[in-house]
Amino acid sequence: MVATALGFDFTNGFHDTGNAMATSIVTGALPPRVAVAVSAVLNLVGAFLSTAVAATIANGLVATGEVTLTVVCAGLTGSILWNLATWYLGIPSSSSHALIGGVIGATVAAAGFSAVKWQGLVSKVIVPAALSPFIAGAVAATGTVLVYRLTRGVPEGPRGRGFRYGQVGSASMVSLAHGTNDAQKTMGVITLALIANGTLPPGSKAPDWVILSCALAIALGTYIGGWRVIRALGKGLVEIEPPQGMAAESASAAVILSSTDFGYSLSTTHVATGSILGSGLGRSGARVRWQLARRMVAAWLLTLPAAALVGAVAYWVANGIGGTAGVVVIFVALVLASVALFVASRHPAVTPENVNAAWTGTVVPEPTRTDEVSR
Repeated sequence: MVATALGFDFTNGFHDTGNAMATSIVTGALPPRVAVAVSAVLNLVGAFLSTAVAATIANGLVATGEVTLTVVCAGLTGSILWNLATWYLGIPSSSSHALIGGVIGATVAAAGFSAVKWQGLVSKVIVPAALSPFIAGAVAATGTVLVYRLTRGVPEGPRGRGFRYGQVGSASMVSLAHGTNDAQKTMGVITLALIANGTLPPGSKAPDWVILSCALAIALGTYIGGWRVIRALGKGLVEIEPPQGMAAESASAAVILSSTDFGYSLSTTHVATGSILGSGLGRSGARVRWQLARRMVAAWLLTLPAAALVGAVAYWVANGIGGTAGVVVIFVALVLASVALFVASRHPAVTPENVNAAWTGTVVPEPTRTDEVSR
């Protein structure tokens, strides 16, 4: 179970790298490989700064007395498969909501709807999910308007260089904020499983070894780099200039850090996407691709129910087989599906070398003549 949870944490890392670094990569503030390395280190550091969100996941969403190890494994299966499917399609959906949806779906399948703490789900997850893109977008739009007005007399060259330096700092803050929020979700799930197993008493906080292992897993996933999602956020959604990038990243960091302090299990994807859209609205003449934005919003609406459905089906399969054998079966199915999606993503692949290629309406860049000859 712990291995499956850390597997989710790993997918969370590479799925959400774009939230912090997409704008810095597309504006040239940081080279792609350097950007993901910086983000990985700061995700690692951020994971140690707070445990408020972990407590929400472990004790605030479902009745811990109804949770078993089979429920946790089934929930993680639903969240990982949704993460990988949306990564393959280049859709920046919420890893947080995939995790919460998977766990809730498996819990409902095992113990019924009464096992879900609906008030906590609405107040700590659904309301922040609905409001955060608009709040982040408004902050980013305001910031974008201000930075362009305050620097309108500065020549384009020096202004661009100055804001690229600023982006290094703002993107770093988003990565740190991501670590404080997202790494804790897996800490919460592992703690929930330990409580269900009787290893920890109800209401316990995440042990130190859980915090360390989750921090390392999300940092490693971040370093791998989810290039398909990075490309969609950086090149597909809005045409981004350095002042916009800095405004978007600063808005994202402010909203995520504020939510972490209150223990809200916020989607960094929702925040980052809202910030990028806000930066496009704040710059006169910027092109916003609303068709892609609508696809992203549709994925957001589907994330909780889709992951919940997969989590419920996984539980029914595992419970039907029974015992350890049932858990092994869903784990093997998860591994096979993950390998299949990874292999499919390599033909063709999005890499650090082509992530900034001109947007042609698809996540996968069109091959250059050199690529065609080499093939």
